[in-house]
Amino acid sequence: RGNTHFRNKEWVKAIEEYEEAVKRAPNNAPIRNNLAAALCKIMDFNGAKTQIEKALELDPKYVKAWVRKGDLEVMVKEQHKALDSYKKGLELDPDNAACKEGLKKATYQINMANANLTEDEKKARAERAMSDPQIQAILNDPVINQVLKDFAENPNAAQQAMGDPFVRAKIEKLVAAGVLQTG
Repeated sequence: RGNTHFRNKEWVKAIEEYEEAVKRAPNNAPIRNNLAAALCKIMDFNGAKTQIEKALELDPKYVKAWVRKGDLEVMVKEQHKALDSYKKGLELDPDNAACKEGLKKATYQINMANANLTEDEKKARAERAMSDPQIQAILNDPVINQVLKDFAENPNAAQQAMGDPFVRAKIEKLVAAGVLQTG
């Protein structure tokens, strides 16, 4: 019944039905994913995030939940996190159209944000990203600090370090989050 209410855009009724279904089947990842979708419709992003995380805890291979997580992260302007979610979905299902489209959309938004923001907006975006524990961990990584220093002082060493997929992924995340500017 939750799906019927959802299709009819009766978000509150859909949420009530999905919540009841969760009570009956608390370990059902698809029901939690559907509840997250309905919560997004009423802009309860924190509630949606909780349900998606629980769905993925129950079934880490549930690609639709990875898509929903990426979509939610795009909605709350955490494109750098969305990239990871869509990539995780693609690891599980390399042909998943929703993951491919989400990845393309998040990448486009990152590129547009980097190109079109004023300096003050870029600064605010970087400050917001700096409060993210994942970004803080990257910035506290001594290897990454050395690579960032090398970009200014020793570009050849920086380029060599970028050949390491783990270093590259962390640097790309800093760029995507707006902490590191390129060009």
